[in-house]
Parts: sequence; structure tokens; C-alpha cells
Amino acid sequence: MADPKQEPEELIDIDALADEDGEAVELDELAILRAERDEMRDRFMRALADAENARKRGERDRREAEQYGGSKLARDMLPVYDNLKRALDAAGDHEGRSESMSALMEGVELTMRELLNIFEKHGISRISPEVGDKFDPQLHQAMFEAPLPDTKQGDIIQVAAEGFMLYDRLLRPAQVGVSSNPG
Repeated sequence: MADPKQEPEELIDIDALADEDGEAVELDELAILRAERDEMRDRFMRALADAENARKRGERDRREAEQYGGSKLARDMLPVYDNLKRALDAAGDHEGRSESMSALMEGVELTMRELLNIFEKHGISRISPEVGDKFDPQLHQAMFEAPLPDTKQGDIIQVAAEGFMLYDRLLRPAQVGVSSNPG
């Protein structure tokens, strides 16, 4: 059975190929016309494929711009998170706070919670390594190395700052101290 996409070969009746004067049309001219037709079909199919590729590329670029277009703003918001976290950590050290101080800290906690909800809504997630985790250069930035007893080389011994991801892209690596203990 013939392939439906393939054009059927035309049967040529040489007697029917005559112009008004009755002279036979040369077969070379017919071959030239067929070659030209095939070339035009090939160019058309390539142009169609190029247009489809451009459409797909445009769609991909639009999706990336939608997801990652705010990465500069997100990166600029990370110090706000750091400062709120520092404020909460500092306030946690003081027991027996006054009522006004408790209300202030409650406001800071609510602000922090709202910031984290906005981060989550926009695809920003925290990288929160723990002491003892293995150092991952894809997610962590080593701020210092120190030989610490009872640790293995490459273990995280201190977390200086959390890192953040925007979907699958790193916004900021977690800043950590790493053990250089050879044993």
C-alpha cells in the first residue's frame, strides 16, 4: 500500500504534451519544473518548521520570563528576610519581655510569616542546612573552613545564613562553615 503522505507519481502521456503549435514539450523542461516544485515544497516545509520552532521558543521564553522575571526583586528582598530573622533571634534571647515589647515582636513575627507566604506564592524556597549536613557546592557557599573534632571533612559546622531557590534556580547559596578535619 502506498504512503498517503507521498505524492503519487504522475504518468506522462508524451502525445498529450503538446503546445498550441503541436510541438512536443521537451522532457527536460518537465524535469526542471518538477525539480523546482520539489525545491519549493522543501523550502515551504522548512519555513513551516522554522515558524513552529519560533512559536515554541517564544512560548518557552514567555514561561521563563513569567517564572524568573522577578528574580532581581526576589534577590533584593532576601536582606529583609535576614533582618527580620535577626530581630526575632535577638528578641528570643530576652526572657520576661514587657507587654509592649511582646506586641512589637508579635508584629515582627507576623511580618516574617507574611514574607514567607509571599516567597512561597512566587516559588521562592529556603535552603536551610543543619549542622552536620554534608556540604553541597551547588547549594552552599563555604564562608570558612576549620578543623573541628568529631566531624568529617566536608561536614557543615555552622550556618551563617540560609540560602534561597527560585523554582529550580539558585538565588543565593546558604552560607556555611565547613569542617576541614581530615579524620
